[in-house]
Amino acid sequence: MSLSADEFTDRGATLNGKVAVQAWKTFQQLPDRLLPWLRRAGDGHIRGAQSAIDGAIIALSFLAAYLVRFDGGLSRAHLLQFALWLPVLVAGRLLLLSSLGVHRFLWRFVCLSDAIAIARSLLWVTAALLLLRWLYPAGAPQAYWLRLSVGIVVPEYLLSLCGVLAIRGACRIAQERSDRAAAHASPGRKRILLYGAGRAGVMLAHELACHGGFDLVGFVDDDAQKTGTVIAGLRVLGSGGELETLVRASQTDEVFISIATASPRLLARIVARCRAIPVKTRIVPSVEEIVAGRVNISHLREIHIEDLLGRSSVVSGEFGPYARAAYAGKRVLVTGAGGSIGSELSRQLLLLRPSRLAILDKDENSIYELENELKMRAPDASMQPFIADMKVRERMAAVLAEFRPQVVLHAAAHKHVPLMEQNPCEAVLNNIMGLKHVLEGCRQVGVERFVFISSDKAVNPTNVMGATKRAGEKLLSVYTNAGSMRAASVRFGNVMGSRGSVIPLFQRQIEKGGPVTVTHPDILRFFMTIPEAVQLVLRAGSLARYNETFVLDMGNPRRVLDLARQMIELAGLEPGRDIPIVITGLRPGEKMEEELAGPGESLFGTRFEKVLEIPPAAFEEAAFRRDVEALIETARNGDRDGVIESLAAMDLGYQPPPAFLSQPVEAASLTACAS
Repeated sequence: MSLSADEFTDRGATLNGKVAVQAWKTFQQLPDRLLPWLRRAGDGHIRGAQSAIDGAIIALSFLAAYLVRFDGGLSRAHLLQFALWLPVLVAGRLLLLSSLGVHRFLWRFVCLSDAIAIARSLLWVTAALLLLRWLYPAGAPQAYWLRLSVGIVVPEYLLSLCGVLAIRGACRIAQERSDRAAAHASPGRKRILLYGAGRAGVMLAHELACHGGFDLVGFVDDDAQKTGTVIAGLRVLGSGGELETLVRASQTDEVFISIATASPRLLARIVARCRAIPVKTRIVPSVEEIVAGRVNISHLREIHIEDLLGRSSVVSGEFGPYARAAYAGKRVLVTGAGGSIGSELSRQLLLLRPSRLAILDKDENSIYELENELKMRAPDASMQPFIADMKVRERMAAVLAEFRPQVVLHAAAHKHVPLMEQNPCEAVLNNIMGLKHVLEGCRQVGVERFVFISSDKAVNPTNVMGATKRAGEKLLSVYTNAGSMRAASVRFGNVMGSRGSVIPLFQRQIEKGGPVTVTHPDILRFFMTIPEAVQLVLRAGSLARYNETFVLDMGNPRRVLDLARQMIELAGLEPGRDIPIVITGLRPGEKMEEELAGPGESLFGTRFEKVLEIPPAAFEEAAFRRDVEALIETARNGDRDGVIESLAAMDLGYQPPPAFLSQPVEAASLTACAS
């Protein structure tokens, strides 16, 4: 069948239209097909793809530079010069990009530091071409072919740099758009307001933008000059004083405090504002946690009481050469390793790489758990667990003879003030006789360094526990002076989060709906975090020489009543209305405030910040030895009043409450422990 001219024309037009439509659809689908390939190439999954793409960009940039320089009119000589230099230029640039590590960068994560590295890599070849242009004589042989025009060299560098960065930037933009699309598609997304538009806020904004579940509303910042500006794609909506208005207007679900170096006072003010709205609040990790490598910026957490107390200024793991020399490569024994201080000592000692670490406690369960934890942290570390009671002389002697430690950190002790007031005989047998057994064994095996964990309650003690700690300091001096062992005592106050701390007690009371019990409205206590206290202990121990007493700088004491109120507020409750606070009265032996140094003791600075030194003081050692032996015998006989009378007569500064001497033995009440 023959077609007329008109029919043939119509069918041809229809066919051409279909081809055009199909071509347009193919063109629209090209980015979707090309981007996955570029991502794989940019991640290095396609061998040689990065070099091929960069080589093509450099070649096209070189050609474009020629066309610009000669207005598109290239003579035969120009083309020959171009053909001569093209393989040299491409090979040189690719060689430097590869050797300087640029091809190990992931394209979808390209950043400013990557761009600077790329610019430097490309600049080397450009500098060589310019030097050749300026130093090679114009009249020398082959000068025309070797001396490229500055009008070619400089534009080629700029075009190559722009092209190489553009392909990487396109991959990053595509990745971020894909991440945002996936995030927006996730159900139940929370609206988030970021408090703090500094460096931490920018980092957090970038992290959260790539994760589902969050819809970032904007920034709040107390710097008035930032209000109205756009940072990391988010507008700074206002200052902290406008927080309530901004939260309600934007229907914010949570406020993320994005200030990694927030002071306790600033943090308390922000928390108070959020609680008044009320709106849920979380915070980015501290700089110390990020630097130590434990978390990254996006690991948000609830605000802890430690944040408001400001006791996290020591970076875990940073000891310095002096502290490392005291423990690295040594056989180290930690007594009382199952407790809060002993277990953290063991953790941080692993960072100092002792040749072998022994962990000792009489509680088998705590040693079992600690050993498993340490093996997970450091599978290659050499460890030896011991289950032993230091009140048994023969057992301690056997342990020390088997392990033969070079360094001993003695954290084993009974520390609960109310319990020791009710059980003074056990306090003496454990804290004094047990220490005596450990020191005897250390002297027999030639221990080089001994660190005794004391307490601020050893200063002018008003309770049995403090008196036994002061006796321990003096007993250490007796054994140090009788041999070559370096020794030191370390005093510090309450550690937050330990099993005997007031903070876990308050938390349990708040969880049960109250009341929160405080012994006195004006009672003061020092507080430290466990990691901070332990690191300072290890630093102080490295200074041990002749039985010095080191005191940790614990900052300013805090009112326990204020601490109770802050913890209730952190739980989103109101003190007095939601959770009552009951004042129960001081217990026997409890002091209104603790002290750092006693009468006749002077504090001096050391090479370590927050570690102060009290030089050793002379006393009648022979008489003290006799008093200790008599005290131990009295405790073995179960003479409770005799133990208290003996402690009071040993020149420890201990003065027991008169009405407490003849109290019957009862179960100690811990309901308002603030010691």
